[in-house]
Amino acid sequence: MSWTTVVWSMIAAVCLTLAAVHGLVWCRRKKAWGNLVFALTAVATALLAAGEVWMMRSQTTGDLATAVRWTHVPAWLLILGLIAFVRLHLRAGRPWLAWMVVGMRTLSLVANFLTGVNLNYLEITEIRRIQFLGEPISIGVGVPNPWMILSQVALVLLVIFVTDAALSVWRRGELRPAVIVGGGMVFCTLLATVQSILVFWGILPMPLMASFCYMIVVAAMGFELSRDVLRASDLADELRESERRMSMATEAANLGIWIRDLVRGEIWATDRWRTLFEFTQSERLDFEKFLQRVHPEDREPLLDALAKAVNSDGLYEAEFRVVLPERGVRWISARGSVEFDAKGEPIRVRGTSRDCTARKQAEEAAHQLSGRLIQAQEDTQKRLARELHDDFSQSLALLSVELEMFGQNPPIDPHKIAARMEEFSARVKGLSSEVHQLSHHLHPAKLDQLGLVAAMRGFCKEFAQAHEMAIGFVERGVPRMISNDTALCLYRIAQEALQNVVKHSGATTAKVELMCDNGHLHLVVADDGAGFDPHATPATGSLGVVSMGERARFVGGALTIASHSGTGTRVEVRVPIAATEETAPR
Repeated sequence: MSWTTVVWSMIAAVCLTLAAVHGLVWCRRKKAWGNLVFALTAVATALLAAGEVWMMRSQTTGDLATAVRWTHVPAWLLILGLIAFVRLHLRAGRPWLAWMVVGMRTLSLVANFLTGVNLNYLEITEIRRIQFLGEPISIGVGVPNPWMILSQVALVLLVIFVTDAALSVWRRGELRPAVIVGGGMVFCTLLATVQSILVFWGILPMPLMASFCYMIVVAAMGFELSRDVLRASDLADELRESERRMSMATEAANLGIWIRDLVRGEIWATDRWRTLFEFTQSERLDFEKFLQRVHPEDREPLLDALAKAVNSDGLYEAEFRVVLPERGVRWISARGSVEFDAKGEPIRVRGTSRDCTARKQAEEAAHQLSGRLIQAQEDTQKRLARELHDDFSQSLALLSVELEMFGQNPPIDPHKIAARMEEFSARVKGLSSEVHQLSHHLHPAKLDQLGLVAAMRGFCKEFAQAHEMAIGFVERGVPRMISNDTALCLYRIAQEALQNVVKHSGATTAKVELMCDNGHLHLVVADDGAGFDPHATPATGSLGVVSMGERARFVGGALTIASHSGTGTRVEVRVPIAATEETAPR
């Protein structure tokens, strides 16, 4: 095999290989027009190399003329490919100049088939054999065709077009493509133009070698596209990493992501979203199938929210119930946005969903508790009003009447007057004691005047006398200075705990301990009553227990309740001493 065949075959093989690779890229990504243009340019360069070999192997003038004529076809395709690549990939070049090059080169292609034997020769008079790469090849000798100037002017305009485009790319700060692609095109096209002028005008006796120059251009274009492929690969890796991070974030937040295609009527969703609505991972989703999961009472409000988003700013937010095959009724919180096309028509809906059942249930544990607290407050006010009206007010009215009657008709005997006055004094003292007890129930004055220990001891003594039960009080190492909030918190918890002993336990004895240990204040209220089973009767269902727990949390403490049926109940509160070190008035 001759060196000529080997070298030009290598040019064609390289170009066709690159064309095949980038053609496959375009087949996978139909929007990658730069790859398609490159593939066509590389194929045109390979055909140009084949045409040059055909000319070098021609044995007759007719055969040479035919080779020259048909070589103009890949040359025309090559120029179109270069212009399209500059416009699509480099995003540069003046359109009017591009159309001028295309028009001039197309006109020369037409002239190639209508004037003389081809565009370059009016007539080929002889075949001259010269030595090239160590072997004889054919070159033509004949009369130059004046129409050849069209193709050569088109090449000059191509050089101007590419130069202008390269300068634009340079000014944008994209130095590499400006130099490698733009500069390579300018240099190689100019070199190929000069060489073809010298050959076809008979100045330089050598074969046409334009394919060498354009192979370099193809290599530069392929290098630039390869960098784009590498950059796309890096971006794909970054995208996958971003997706993994997003997946971790959505998993942590229990969020499901979904996209509804309004044109095709399909829904794409993450695995978390499918799990939320109990769809399988491979199940095809559509809006109707999703809507069947929504609670019948919530379907219309949900559809109204989506319709409102379509007709307004595209944003929507909704909470609705779903009825699931395995988990039953659950609450879902969803938010998202509607995407519109250029005409303002909705084409896509994107959004997130999460299970908010726990929050909705808590809002309902809160609504009920609020009602119970309000009812408890109303009951307390009614009791106070009843005590004031039925006991205190009536007693005062009766005493007032008796005093008035005594003043109108006092006894004559001084001893009877003194006895009567002693009776009135005792009744006034009784009323004063009742007012004191009522005031003490609303807020213990001893707590402010004498401190927590004294107030707690006094309360236990009074409570034991009032309910005829034995209550022991033990105090160990409690600091004298305790903040008002903490003191009131522990006092009220002791009150509530002993009230529960009387109401529910049937106990005959109880013990209250107040101590300081390891930087904490401890309050323990224990009884020997019936106790209860926490699993059968949840302690959190009692309003008193809820109140005690909230009071403990208010001062940074914690409440624990231990009870078993038949063994009594133990209520313990643990409050950090750091929260009680502020000086409080006594």
